[in-house]
Amino acid sequence: MSLQRTMALAATGSAACLFLAAPPSHAAPGDVTTVCASTLTPAGFVDVSWGTSLSCGSGSAPNIKQIKQLTGLAVGTTVNACASTYPPAGWVQTSTYYSSSCRYSVVPSFNPNAWTLKRVS
Repeated sequence: MSLQRTMALAATGSAACLFLAAPPSHAAPGDVTTVCASTLTPAGFVDVSWGTSLSCGSGSAPNIKQIKQLTGLAVGTTVNACASTYPPAGWVQTSTYYSSSCRYSVVPSFNPNAWTLKRVS
């Protein structure tokens, strides 16, 4: 592979990772955004699924996550979320369960790893 092609591929991969790692600055209530797993979930968001993408590196461990903006959703709204982040203020857990889309470890278990959350205030 030529040096130019290698450099172009490296730059493209780096740019994609930077794009995915950027926090969602102007997400509307209920918006879902994909970020690299190394990005901290911002306040007001919850993780809703985990996966693997070459955009955020290689390997078999989940390295991307989808996060959902909960700030601004109406009182009484319910959402399903991964238990990999704490619920934001004003949200409570109404149930706990196992979800294959919330497996964020290389060695997954079948223990409950997801919640149904309800906005109470």
